[in-house]
Amino acid sequence: MSNGADNFYKSEKVTAQKVIFKNQYQMNVVGNLYIPRGVDPSAKSPAIIVGHPMGAVKEQTSSLYGQKLAEQGFVTLAIDLSFWGESDGQPRNAVAPEMYTESFNAAVDYLGTRTFVDRKRIGVLGICGSGSFAISAAKIDPRLRAIATVSMYDMGAVTRNGLRKGQSLEQRKAMIARAAEQRYVEFTGGPTKWVDYLPLQLPADADDTRKEFWDYYRTPRGAAVPAGRTLELTQNRPISSEVKFVNFYPFNDMETISPRPMLFITGSEAHSREFSEDAFQRAGQPKELYVVPGAGHVDLYDRTNLIPFGKLAEFFKSNLK
Repeated sequence: MSNGADNFYKSEKVTAQKVIFKNQYQMNVVGNLYIPRGVDPSAKSPAIIVGHPMGAVKEQTSSLYGQKLAEQGFVTLAIDLSFWGESDGQPRNAVAPEMYTESFNAAVDYLGTRTFVDRKRIGVLGICGSGSFAISAAKIDPRLRAIATVSMYDMGAVTRNGLRKGQSLEQRKAMIARAAEQRYVEFTGGPTKWVDYLPLQLPADADDTRKEFWDYYRTPRGAAVPAGRTLELTQNRPISSEVKFVNFYPFNDMETISPRPMLFITGSEAHSREFSEDAFQRAGQPKELYVVPGAGHVDLYDRTNLIPFGKLAEFFKSNLK
């Protein structure tokens, strides 16, 4: 809990309420809506959609960011992606990139029809895996006027190639084959096989990246368990579903988002830095890559002394005029 960690921050400067709205497939998407206290209800405010890390829920990271940005005068909406948290989707924890993208597009539908939101001033912030989903959403939704990411993961690239391209083509093919065979097991009523990257007990041989995630998701620092779930299943995905990220290419054609502005925030020590740098190279203008000195990937989830909230507020204020 040291070094500024404050995942479960509760602001006294904003009002919070749970909201439920439909996506295009008539599935409920649930979010935490944050409105600055004292805002003129007859005024139309700028708004920001905030997406949680991959496999997380809105109470992890995105609600912290949502409140901090609401304190700067924005209406913010921290959403649970479909199949996660309180949002609809069966089976739970399913990997469905198109549906994750739709969650962001549906959030625009919701915010853009609120009397207190200016539909011409809606932005999006995606954290970790949601950075790639937010980009995917922005490519097909010009209603998102400004796009920011923090500690972004390209969930397609990391599934295909591993971090720093450490997974070979043969290893990828073996992963795909295991997932395909597991479909027979589940189709005939057998048990789900989970990725189980973060068991309750940290493996003795865990590398630094695994330790970093475990310290957040498996400790009081960041652990959040939705109703009806258990801690060991949070952040976990079926191997037969995880493989679907192989077909996810969120950075293809991302230059078409231009001239809408993009901001990529990463830590100087982040193991995921390669994805923000890749996206920055591919994006059209205007764009900015902002590197937080001394910060790792998970540091930017909740360490409030490292997260550049001021930079984010400046970006959205400048581009959601």
